[in-house]
Amino acid sequence: MKLREAAKKIEDGVEETLTYADFHCEHCTHIRTNNVIERLNREIHMRTRVVGCFSDGNSALMLVCARLRHVAGTQ
Repeated sequence: MKLREAAKKIEDGVEETLTYADFHCEHCTHIRTNNVIERLNREIHMRTRVVGCFSDGNSALMLVCARLRHVAGTQ
């Protein structure tokens, strides 16, 4: 397998990643996501759609990082 290290990381982190599933069903949604994350994802999605096509992955990353810095600075 070429991705032996990646497979090892996934195997090691499965239990930690799925810890929220141990809670009651009514709590899982609140643990998995929240309004702040949802709003931030919508803002990033909206701004990347306006640009349309990025010249490279680095420019997309710079746009997302700039938005994250703005949100972190205002809150």
